Amino acid sequence: MNKHFTVTINDDNGVYQFNLHKFVKKVIIYSFVFLVFITLFAAGTILYLDYSADQIENKRVKVEMAYENLKIKNSDLDSSIKKSQHLLDMKKQELDEMSDSLAEIEEMIGLSNTEKVPLKERMSETKITSQQMATLLQFIPNGSPIEYSGITSKFGFRIHPTLDRREFHRGSDMKAEMNTPVYATADGMVEFAGMHKKSGYGNLIILQHNYGFKTYFGHLNKVVIKSGHFIRKGELIAYTGNTGMSNGPHLHYEVRFTSRAINPFWFIKWDIKNYSEIFEKEQTIPWQSLIAATANIKVQKPTQPQLLSQLALPSKVK
Repeated sequence: MNKHFTVTINDDNGVYQFNLHKFVKKVIIYSFVFLVFITLFAAGTILYLDYSADQIENKRVKVEMAYENLKIKNSDLDSSIKKSQHLLDMKKQELDEMSDSLAEIEEMIGLSNTEKVPLKERMSETKITSQQMATLLQFIPNGSPIEYSGITSKFGFRIHPTLDRREFHRGSDMKAEMNTPVYATADGMVEFAGMHKKSGYGNLIILQHNYGFKTYFGHLNKVVIKSGHFIRKGELIAYTGNTGMSNGPHLHYEVRFTSRAINPFWFIKWDIKNYSEIFEKEQTIPWQSLIAATANIKVQKPTQPQLLSQLALPSKVK
């Protein structure tokens, strides 16, 4: 049996023949097969490791996303907690302010030694009767003298619109079209009604009310009341205009107490709904004395607490 095989190689130098044992052939074949197997195994291992690496990367990305979402949720929760704490602080501040305001009213109406009394009970004790409210709102200027459309020039220092210099503005210029009806804001006597040349107010009405209050209505187009007449709250007294030192139709409205001009804005906004607010906003007036003075006074037919513009049917300006 032939156990050898011949390998022949031809080149330019001649022919070479090699006799090899078949065992060597098998070794070569097996080596080749082994190398192929190793190559395939290595390729498979590389592909598996690459797939595993992709899976691990995907999991890492998901974990990072979950972590970021958790951070966002924690941030939102922290913001919510801070917001809730801020609301609680605001509520506490409101309660403190309410307690302080209540203390002022308690002092105003003669209550004392209420520090240990519950807030609800203190509020009940400081309630002013509806009759007292109606009396004050009848005698002291309150509400808007015209249908309210805003303020064009506030109370206080300003640059005068016609004189172009800094002056103290004693009232509020209320936005109004020509010939807007004007109503009395409290019961009173007509101190002056007509053209007032020296003041620059043009056609002017001055109403004298109880307890040292006066109201001024300036730059009017037409006056429908006369000096010396008694005027009820809500009664039509004039129509807005542009007379005197004015740069356009509006109503100049003043509230004075003992001849001193005070900010009329809080009186314009004062009504039965925010009855106690003015005690805090306007602290230069001795409200305690006024409440005491009106405690036993009863108004027979108080003007109903509604818009002054609805209290009278204005006649047409001729």
